[in-house]
Amino acid sequence: MKQETKLKKHYSETIVKEMMDKFGYKSVMQVPKITKICLNQGLGDAVADKKLIDNAVTEMTSISGQKAVAAKSKKDISNFKLRKGVPVGVRVTLRGDKMYEFLNRLISISIPRVRDFNGLENKGFDGRGNYTLGVKEQIIFPEIVIDKVNKINGMDITFVTTSTTDEECQELLKQFGMPFKTK
Repeated sequence: MKQETKLKKHYSETIVKEMMDKFGYKSVMQVPKITKICLNQGLGDAVADKKLIDNAVTEMTSISGQKAVAAKSKKDISNFKLRKGVPVGVRVTLRGDKMYEFLNRLISISIPRVRDFNGLENKGFDGRGNYTLGVKEQIIFPEIVIDKVNKINGMDITFVTTSTTDEECQELLKQFGMPFKTK
């Protein structure tokens, strides 16, 4: 029997009730939930140095706990010396228990390690109930050994939810423990 993760249990026991009270949902099925978390790292310098992609795949795999894949360019761009099909980034999509495990580590360990942190920006919402945050350094994750890092890269983390408005999405993420800036 699978053990339920801490955040998944917190969602079903606490967050659902809080969201139903705040937004007046009539059914538990109306309460928004996180469907997936997408991690994306663009590496423009990888056109010249192929080892950057291999290092990024290794780092992203250790951060997420799931095998990362190289993202390839879709078309030729001569100004950037870019050919179609050349790896230019790394991505991974997390769902289910791995998603909740990553979210737990992000909230409790990684975000507090950000230098000069004043809270997450409220500007990352897309109007359809999804939130994207940018991380400037991948070394905030404890899985990364700083001595083995060749180049410090940023990454985007996108939370895809079933909520229909930004307000619902923000409240859901706040309930999970995301530290947003207060206005």
